[in-house]
Amino acid sequence: MLMVRRPPDRARGRRVPVGPRWLEGILDDPGVMSELGLGPEEKARLVRSVGRAYARTLCLRCKGKGLCGRPDCPFLEALRFFCSSMPDLEGTELEGTSPPAVFVGRIGYPFVSVGPLVPPVKGDTALMDRPEDWAGLPLAEIIKMRSSLVRGKFTVDVRKPWKAGRLLDLTLELALSEGSTESEAVFRKKPRKVLVLDEGVQPFGPTAPLRSLDVDVGRWDRKLERAYSDTDLRASEAVLWLYEEGVPVSRIQRAFSMGAFGLGRLRCLVPTRWSITAVDSMISRALSGRIRDYPVLNEYWVYHASLLDNHYVVILAPDSWAFELLEAWAPGALWNPSAETCVVSDWEGWRGRTTYARPGGSYYAARLAVCEALDRMRKQARVIVLREVRPGYKFPVGVWQVREAVRTALRSEPFRTDSLEEALEHASRWLVIPARVWLRASKLLKDALCQRKLTDFRSGPGP
Repeated sequence: MLMVRRPPDRARGRRVPVGPRWLEGILDDPGVMSELGLGPEEKARLVRSVGRAYARTLCLRCKGKGLCGRPDCPFLEALRFFCSSMPDLEGTELEGTSPPAVFVGRIGYPFVSVGPLVPPVKGDTALMDRPEDWAGLPLAEIIKMRSSLVRGKFTVDVRKPWKAGRLLDLTLELALSEGSTESEAVFRKKPRKVLVLDEGVQPFGPTAPLRSLDVDVGRWDRKLERAYSDTDLRASEAVLWLYEEGVPVSRIQRAFSMGAFGLGRLRCLVPTRWSITAVDSMISRALSGRIRDYPVLNEYWVYHASLLDNHYVVILAPDSWAFELLEAWAPGALWNPSAETCVVSDWEGWRGRTTYARPGGSYYAARLAVCEALDRMRKQARVIVLREVRPGYKFPVGVWQVREAVRTALRSEPFRTDSLEEALEHASRWLVIPARVWLRASKLLKDALCQRKLTDFRSGPGP
């Protein structure tokens, strides 16, 4: 099965009839079928699951002919990754070392699929679920590494996790484990390849219903264990305490998704995608509260970083706290098969925000990285993050790359200037999308360029 997140609204083509026939047309090519190693059963499964996801995009009218302007069909590139990276498993039993890693789905909520992620290898596999250390890895290596994680799944009512029994207890132990954990999984049927094209979560490999699980957990992470054992500690308080204690954000997110924190029986499982955003949001919101008490930056600072053909520019402006993220997909980039640039943005002012940001999880991931840096500097600023996605980013790997790229940028030496115009001119050197596109989409940049604050007006001489 292939699950595909649909492109942003502005990247979609005009409405066309829904149906999977366009995909059948691509997969009817014997050369494509041979290259991908797909049999009739796999082809039928792909057609059923993917056809509707892409039905209202340019892909329906293109059918692999290159109408998006890219030299290679992005859908076929995803399939190549899919078919070449995932292991072919024989039988229904698997022995391996979990990083540790778990996954909580969101389809069917509140009844969701939960389970461990176990690769068919033994040894130190911690890197497979430690995105803080992936920034220097090529895209193909990240995909191959994550696609080797086999997902076992069983259904749980997130509101009553204690009723799920031993399988959930063992999966929770994995989530709280300090290091790589020897695991044995028995599936109800042979794991089949599943590809999730979703910007919000890291990819994983073959999937099958889980019959039984055996794990050899050496010991739990002591700080996670302490937060888990305190049933009088609110989930948000646990998250912030663990962060202040130096526990990696990805490890907090993993335990949070398994309902490891909170007040007694109010604890519940949280889908992995939601837990990633929730933890980023809680920590950055707390940090921004501190930032509001710091002195305001006295000049413009411009930072830059690139990761997996995602190019970031971070502008710190001398003003009170505000934050904005603009994501722009260049023509032919992932999620944007059109010939026009697609921009999605959202912002918040001094008071923060109470609604979910339009860019989704990447907004909160970027905000966390920004708040960490400002807290470290003991400075307050108005912050604009520009993310430019180019065609080299062929496959979504999760919002961790937004967080880590912005962190990397803000650890570098900035370009400093007293002029917003000079700051924007310097930023443009790192981006291929014209400055006018960013300015048209940005609330904070337009305000800075077009509005004058009351403090800009000096009182004249008295009568």
